[in-house]
Amino acid sequence: MLNHLENIKNNKVKLGIEVASPDVDTALAKAYRKVVRQINLPGFRKGKVPRRILETRFGPEVLHEEALELLVPPAYEEALKEADVSPINQPDFELVQIEEGKPLLFNAVVEVMPPVELSEYKGIKVEQTEAVVDDIQVEQNLFMLREQSARLIPKEDGKAEEGDLLTIDFKGFIDGEPFEGGEAENYSLELGSKTFIKGFEEQLLGVSPEEELEVKVKFPDDYGKEELAGKEALFKVTVKQIKKKQLPELDDEFAKEASEFDTLEEMKEDLREKLLNNAREESKERMEETLIGKIAEESKVDLPQTLVERQLDRLIGEFETYLRYQGMNMDQFLNLAGKKIEEIREERREEAEKRTRINLVLDAIAKKEGIEIEDSELDDKIASIAESYNDSAERVREIIEKQGRLPVIREEMRIRKVIDLLVSEAQIKLVKKEIGKPDKEDEGENTPAKEKQDSDEIATDSDADAETEAEITEKEKNK
Repeated sequence: MLNHLENIKNNKVKLGIEVASPDVDTALAKAYRKVVRQINLPGFRKGKVPRRILETRFGPEVLHEEALELLVPPAYEEALKEADVSPINQPDFELVQIEEGKPLLFNAVVEVMPPVELSEYKGIKVEQTEAVVDDIQVEQNLFMLREQSARLIPKEDGKAEEGDLLTIDFKGFIDGEPFEGGEAENYSLELGSKTFIKGFEEQLLGVSPEEELEVKVKFPDDYGKEELAGKEALFKVTVKQIKKKQLPELDDEFAKEASEFDTLEEMKEDLREKLLNNAREESKERMEETLIGKIAEESKVDLPQTLVERQLDRLIGEFETYLRYQGMNMDQFLNLAGKKIEEIREERREEAEKRTRINLVLDAIAKKEGIEIEDSELDDKIASIAESYNDSAERVREIIEKQGRLPVIREEMRIRKVIDLLVSEAQIKLVKKEIGKPDKEDEGENTPAKEKQDSDEIATDSDADAETEAEITEKEKNK
């Protein structure tokens, strides 16, 4: 039981915990029966040393570790419930007393979820941009589809132009010495992509296949790697192959090859409808983000650095996943960007703090409103995931439970319920978007890609994580 609760700075509490003496005696007896089987003493058969002699020879402390393993965890969990606090990291335990015939006394110091002083969260006024799709957007997406369907044709006799794809070997030198990360073979580089240091790609314009040349560049003064910043470098480059894009004609034949439609007009109409559905979803997501942001900004909460650092870890993990899809790992990215991982973390700290605040506020609203996820709702979600991957709900649940991610999905569903409540109570004004002008949310640093990333993190839908589980399920099934 909880003896006392003391608040310590930085969202830490000290729990004074007591366990009744009968329970202590029972745990010490169980500990003796386990420990005695491991003891060899002359004159006694193994496992038959009397407890009194065992404690005399080795001291009563010989039983304490085993007894504490039995007593402390349940007592600590019960004390957390009595104190009505939620820990966010592992506790530090301090033993005060353990002795036969007396209660166990110990302290637990742990960082807990901070209190949240909620602002008004019902009836909030918020604007939502009307979803529209114009002809320019349709044409832009058709262009991208053509790009994806483009054939790469070797350019045997031609000169490299912007947009061509070059396969090159290169090796970089500074003051005549090669430097780490400055060398690659069979590297694919699209001229005009601005992948390399400024000035590198421009010097490859007009080259021919099998040509060897030297490219001179200067690393920026603020380059992330101090040993390269401001230095002049020479790259020895061998052009192994040049390919140009050959785009298909935009006609009915293209529609047949790139879609399930027979004519280009049918393909365009389907594309327009899909773009409109996406625009509606994005408009809804942005409205939700604005709404949640307003509530979070007006609410008062001290951000625990433990949670901020965890959010940073998650952000970095997301970025590493993105890099893997691009065929790159973190070390390669850091080398190309000239940065250290610490810089990447600091660049994302503000975003981590924003997400942490939002998550704490949404959790506080859920508690105030008594929002929870019933087991039947979780069952339905798992069944939906399983159905989408043509697998059984039992198998999907088994894998998710094995990974320990069932509580994650439940929590994401809970937060989704909170957001649905906030939206249902909000005063939403639909505003028209002027064609050719960005939404307010798109101005400055809030690009559509960034907004989508924000939306994913605040768990407006558990589909992203759920699909991850199902993908793992699919991989397991195919082994």
